[in-house]
Amino acid sequence: MREVQSFETRLAQAGAAVEGRLQQLLAADRPGGQEAGRLGEAMRYAVFGGGKRLRPFLVIEAAALFGVPQAAALNTAAAVECIHCYSLVHDDLPAMDDDDVRRGRATVHKAFDEATAILAGDGLLTLAFEILSRPDTHQDARVRVELVGALARAAGWEGMAGGQQLDLEAEDRTQSLAAVTGIQALKTGALIGCAVATGAMLACASAQDRRALAVYADKLGLAFQIADDILDAVGDPAVVGKATGKDAAAGKATFVSLLGLAATREKLAGLEAEAVAALQPFGARARVLQETARFVARRRS
Repeated sequence: MREVQSFETRLAQAGAAVEGRLQQLLAADRPGGQEAGRLGEAMRYAVFGGGKRLRPFLVIEAAALFGVPQAAALNTAAAVECIHCYSLVHDDLPAMDDDDVRRGRATVHKAFDEATAILAGDGLLTLAFEILSRPDTHQDARVRVELVGALARAAGWEGMAGGQQLDLEAEDRTQSLAAVTGIQALKTGALIGCAVATGAMLACASAQDRRALAVYADKLGLAFQIADDILDAVGDPAVVGKATGKDAAAGKATFVSLLGLAATREKLAGLEAEAVAALQPFGARARVLQETARFVARRRS
């Protein structure tokens, strides 16, 4: 009987596989790599600075739910991670969240300069779609087009970028709980939802299965942001890997500022339970995705 891997082992192994694929895609000696010079170096710095690789893990595990092997999901997982890393580079810029530390080390604009950081983000953003367009991402061109469309919507003005704009506009303004929830559904939840959805796309999953996964992803995305709010309010910067207390300093309304710490933790526990319940139609096959919900809700960094 095959031994069941622990969640931590599975997450680490998937992360290593994604990193290996990203190493190939961002190799300095690939065609054009040498010409990229400092820009390529900055892109690699942004991508290989640590991180849990949660979003690519969700791609891999959502695909695995339908029998798609990890190797067949790696390109899509790498593309999603390129989008995530690009967003962090741009979010850290002085004109945005103005952060000096990310994942325990200097942010890209501090390690290089602002112009290079902007271009590194641009490079990673466009690389994501180059990856998805490759025939080895999926043999069916229609699936590749679907993947490109899904990632573009999640990253664009009706998704992550739009959420970031709303988040900037919300500074020092009174916000309702519904407004904060809507902002975070775009800023954080859209890419998490896309990661789960693209895994199902690789498998050509049924509409019914996709709907169940969409409910799971919606709860998971909000749980991730609420956990982030809690960490920003009470987390240890040395453990979190970045400055904390920034939301309060910027005058941003968060779940913690609106609900209080105890009620926010209660809401987080409820979202964890709802995410797990959404996977019931898949039975034991969804064990890893259920454990992912618990990991997200209880994380410390």
